[in-house]
Amino acid sequence: MTLPTRVLDHARIPELSNPYFGKVRDCYDLPGNRRILITSDRISAFDRILASIPFKGQVLTQMARYWFERTGDICENHVISYPDPNVVLAKNLQILPVEIVVRGYLAGTTSTSILTRYKAGERVIYGHSFPEGLRAHEKLPEPIITPTTKAFDGGHDAPLTAGDILSQGLLTQAQWDRVSAISLALFARGQEMAAERGLILADTKYEFGTDETGTIVLADEIHTPDSSRFWLADGYATAFAAGTRPPSFDKDVIRTWVDARCDPYKDDVPTIPEDLIATTSQVYIDAYQAITGQTFEPDLSGETPLARIRGNLAQYFSAS
Repeated sequence: MTLPTRVLDHARIPELSNPYFGKVRDCYDLPGNRRILITSDRISAFDRILASIPFKGQVLTQMARYWFERTGDICENHVISYPDPNVVLAKNLQILPVEIVVRGYLAGTTSTSILTRYKAGERVIYGHSFPEGLRAHEKLPEPIITPTTKAFDGGHDAPLTAGDILSQGLLTQAQWDRVSAISLALFARGQEMAAERGLILADTKYEFGTDETGTIVLADEIHTPDSSRFWLADGYATAFAAGTRPPSFDKDVIRTWVDARCDPYKDDVPTIPEDLIATTSQVYIDAYQAITGQTFEPDLSGETPLARIRGNLAQYFSAS
């Protein structure tokens, strides 16, 4: 086995219709309000694709499956079936225009993170009041919701308050109450299960949609390394006392490598070294095993991942 043959850099399947190609997922609509979502191995940052990481798509799909199957009592999700380790056959939803971010700690590095804004002197953030004297990575008294707009056109998400959501008509009061309650319950379940694995779920984001009856349904993914911040519980106290970042699954190794060598928003990105790609692949696999407690079993069937996926999805060709 060589890494290049086991990489799913795209899932362009002309026998399937109504395609939508995102940064990571390649999607197709089917009759009967169904959708095929194929998670590729692409890794994106700086609004562009940087590389493809072997087995990343399978890791993310199977980790989301692990959580979907353990949170169905809290909220219905979009999954119908899993035709392939990289594929979800899902309900085609009307995605709500608000992304729900739940935070249990003062953390983050982006412009929308509460730590960045707190360091800049803000004390009312996303409609929540923060006292003076908080330290980076400090646990909040209770988890809070810090919603953002859902940028459907590839643009940047923007911070919102509950008042903004209602005044702008993004959600109804009933919808906001429902997604807020679901999100906090999902986060509590995630934190509890992570703690059992020696992990801290510091923050995460959820995406919801409505089905044809108007029922709110959990979509996209849940509690994966791409949507969540996990820290290793063993080492958190020492790091917090020292004022350093708690130990975690550092999936940003490629982002950091690129950012150190160019302006990734303007320049051509240099070729990512194969050893760095292999290291990142192992980070995702390690995260899967630590979070789920299960051994990762890469699917090596088929000449390539795309050939395998095509075979597993052939049953849907005539339906599209």
